[in-house]
Formats: sequence, structure tokens, C-alpha cells
Amino acid sequence: MLRPYGYIRQNEMHPYIRPYLRLINPKIPYNNMQQQYLTIKQLTDAVKGTITPRMVRHYHALGLLSPAVRSTSNYRLYTRSDVQRLQRIVALKQQGFQLSHIRKLLETDAEASPDAVMATLQRQYLSVIQQIVRLRETASALEGLLGRDLSCQAVQAGALAQLRLLEAETEGGLGHLEQLWDAWDAGAHTHPEAFGESLQHLLPDLSDRSEIEVDLLSKLVLASGDCSLLPFVKLSETAIKSAREALKNRCQIVADVPPVFAALDNTRLAHLGTSITTLIDDPHINAVAEAEQEFWHEREWFEKLLKLEKGCIIVVGYAPSVLMAVCEAIANGQLQPALVIGMPIGFSHSPVAKRRLVRSGIPYITTVGTFGGGLLAAVALNALVESLIEKPNCHCHLK
Repeated sequence: MLRPYGYIRQNEMHPYIRPYLRLINPKIPYNNMQQQYLTIKQLTDAVKGTITPRMVRHYHALGLLSPAVRSTSNYRLYTRSDVQRLQRIVALKQQGFQLSHIRKLLETDAEASPDAVMATLQRQYLSVIQQIVRLRETASALEGLLGRDLSCQAVQAGALAQLRLLEAETEGGLGHLEQLWDAWDAGAHTHPEAFGESLQHLLPDLSDRSEIEVDLLSKLVLASGDCSLLPFVKLSETAIKSAREALKNRCQIVADVPPVFAALDNTRLAHLGTSITTLIDDPHINAVAEAEQEFWHEREWFEKLLKLEKGCIIVVGYAPSVLMAVCEAIANGQLQPALVIGMPIGFSHSPVAKRRLVRSGIPYITTVGTFGGGLLAAVALNALVESLIEKPNCHCHLK
């Protein structure tokens, strides 16, 4: 006979559990109380997602979940409050919080003031930044060795041998380390850097990506100087195809501010026959804060946005409010671009705007979180344009 959902036999409960259930609700008879408990499998089913019983046991070990009560058969038993706590853990983890920080956050008194919670979060943030700095230093040292092109690799074997002997031959090694780097760097003066060769040992396996996407990602890494950017770049499945078709049809290209417009590949775009315009067409706008305030306070820019051509490509690299407005217009059926490249700068509204773009249903290229900027947005479009046409040897775009 199958048991009902959450059913635990009364004789499987430790005797002390029953009075505890009475304290929760004295009016519930024992046969109903039996259904207040969930097994670990029922707990994970209730939370849904990718959570597994093994992960639940791991969270117990870390102190994220309180010790579960046990049946006489030694099965873990859970209540609805455990479901809610586990849902909070999963939600925070999906937002990028590490388990150690989730535990501290959950341990914060529910009655604590917002200032106290903010102070806790700020301490956690500073701790994470310190970890990033240490890891960035390690990554830079590794990039200094792995990121050498073929010509520079001629000294790599000797450099690695010296590096292994460094600690043995010196008291601390630190005094001679700079001298070693100077010797290894001498080869860099003899030739220009071959960026493709440098990236071969630094980029992850991208064999499952198309040639155009690999080229686009590589150019974004070179523009930012940060290989860790790759996991934060997101493209919709139809982004490349939609952009190339729009460019072939001489679509309208719209940059949010003049600095993004200036970084676009005007030579190739002129040969493709596209029209290029700036949304916030004010030559005095050169900073993110200025662009944000200008678009927020001047209604004319929003009205101009609503008049953009169907099938255009929008490139947002500065103002989060522009991307927010683009997503709003798309949702209202007032705008239908072929592609939105959304990489505005910001620590608050920018991540929100990017999440809305991903959910908009329009082909997109974006960067998760705070990564972004006008240069990266322009580089993304330029990579797509370059996939269609080689660089013309002329200055016709200046006419």
C-alpha cells in the first residue's frame, strides 16, 4: 500500500517528537501530524530545481540546515519551514552567493535593522574582493607564462626551470623574482605580439561554438584584457544569425551615446550600406552618469527610441536606463529590433536591465552582472560586421 505524500508512521517517530507537534498546533490529531513531516526525497521534490539529497546532507554538514529530527528507523524528517529555508538557500546560490556567505546571511537576526544587514553584506563583499585580488595576482602570473606567443615561448622552458629552482637557491626568492621577469620580458621587445597565439593557452575549450562566436568572444577578451569575462558573455541562440541577416539588409545601427558610436567600425558599415545614428545625440555626453541623467530627464530621447526602424540593431554600452527603456518598448510592442547588444555600465540598474533583456524574447548579446562598457558593446558589433566583409582599403566612410 502506497503512503500518502509526506506520510511517516507514528511508530517511526521518537516519543519526544509527538509532544513537540502538539506545541505547534494542539488541535491537530496525531494521524494528521504524521503528514507534517517530509522525507529527504520529498523535501528535494518540494524545492524542485537541481537540488539532490546529497546536497541537502552537505548543507547539514556546513550548518546551512539545522539538524533534522529522526524517525526510529533513522530517516531524516523535515517540515515546511525546512522547505522554505532550503528554497532560500537555492535562490541565493542561483544569484551567485557562495555557501559560506549564505550561511552568514541566514544567520543574521530577522529583526536586525537594514543598516546592520548592509554592514554584514559589506563585510562579505570586502572579503570576496580580497579573494579576487589574490586570485587575480595568481592568474596574472600564470598568464605571464601561458600567454606568451610562439616567439616568446623560446625562453619559456628556461623560465620555468628557473622558477622551479627559485625557492631552493634564494632565501625567499622574492628578491630575484623581478630580475627573472625582466630576463623573460626581454624577448617582448623583438617582435609585435601575436594575439591569436597568446590566447591559445588561455581560453577554455570553445570547440562547441561556431567560428564567428569564437572570434567574437576572443575579441571581447582582448578588448577587456580579462579571460574571466567569457563565462559572463551571453548570446541568444539566434543572435548571430539575426544580426548578419539584418546587416545584409542594410539595417539601421543605433548607438546609445557618442563614445559608442565613435568606436563602431564605420568603414565596414559604410560598405554594407547601413545607416548609423546615436540615440542620445549630444556631443557633450562623455560619461556614464551624464548619459544616465540625460536619458532619464529628457523625454525627447525616449520618443526618438520609439521611432527606430523595425529590424534595427541597438548597441547600448553606457546608460542602463536606455536598455531598460528598450526592454519596456519591446514588451509593449513599440519596438522590434533584430538584435540588442546590451552592455551598459552600472552596479544596480545595469544587472536588472540585462536580465530584462534576456527575458525579452529578442535576439541579444549581453554580459552578466556589472561587466560591460561602450568599448565591449562596440567590439561585439564590429566582430559581427567583420564576419561579413573584409576591411576595405579606402576612406569612403568619411565622405
